[in-house]
Amino acid sequence: MTVDVGSGESGRRIYVIGIGAGDPDHLTLQAAKAIGRADVFFLLDKGEVKESMIELRRTVLKSYGKPSRRIAEGRDPDRDRTPADYEGTIADWRHRRSEVTEALIREHLLEGETGAFLVWGDPSLYDSTIAILDEILERGDTRFDYEVVPGISSVSALAAKHHIGVNRVGQPFQVTTGRRLAEQWPDQVDDVIVMLDAGQTFGKVDAENVDIYWGAYIGTPDELLISGPLAEVADEIRRVRAEAREKHGWIMDTYLLRRNS
Repeated sequence: MTVDVGSGESGRRIYVIGIGAGDPDHLTLQAAKAIGRADVFFLLDKGEVKESMIELRRTVLKSYGKPSRRIAEGRDPDRDRTPADYEGTIADWRHRRSEVTEALIREHLLEGETGAFLVWGDPSLYDSTIAILDEILERGDTRFDYEVVPGISSVSALAAKHHIGVNRVGQPFQVTTGRRLAEQWPDQVDDVIVMLDAGQTFGKVDAENVDIYWGAYIGTPDELLISGPLAEVADEIRRVRAEAREKHGWIMDTYLLRRNS
């Protein structure tokens, strides 16, 4: 089903705004202008361990939001992080998330107002906000138009911090998850960017002739960067990652694996 998100008929508009990987300066001019136009911002609280993530959003709102802005908060539903049925579990979680989101929109976004979701990185890359809004519109009970504002992804930020390109001349690259990498190294690709890897899958691949460019909390004061031959730095990454997760209660990291011939 194709959902028309630009008809302008509902009287209510929502921005899905990419705010970058963690540095407030990652905000684009388009994102800053959209934040300045929004009347209400929707935040899903992920719990105390990620309060610092929500605090950064508040900093962005203080810098660019209008004084009359409102914040509507809901509780992000819990989900099984190691499910037997991964796709089914994610579908159920997204559905429950869409119900929480729809309730927030119906209660807090008035006719003629503009709402916004602030999304880490870029909304098109491993984020569920677009799919959730489409699900709400498909149900047909709550009407609004929405617009997506792209942002700087952790992939772009990682490459910039390590002074590298994500691809080599004439060669493809692939962005994947730790779960997929654990199944196999992608075919016919020597440059693999890995996100959402709680299992530290880099330690399970053949490290021969592979370099790694790793980063966590990219763009924040807690930023961590490590690079080098995978066989030489894998243990260091594990140690640094474990210490950082213990300190902060959470970690968001991304890395590029580069296989050399």
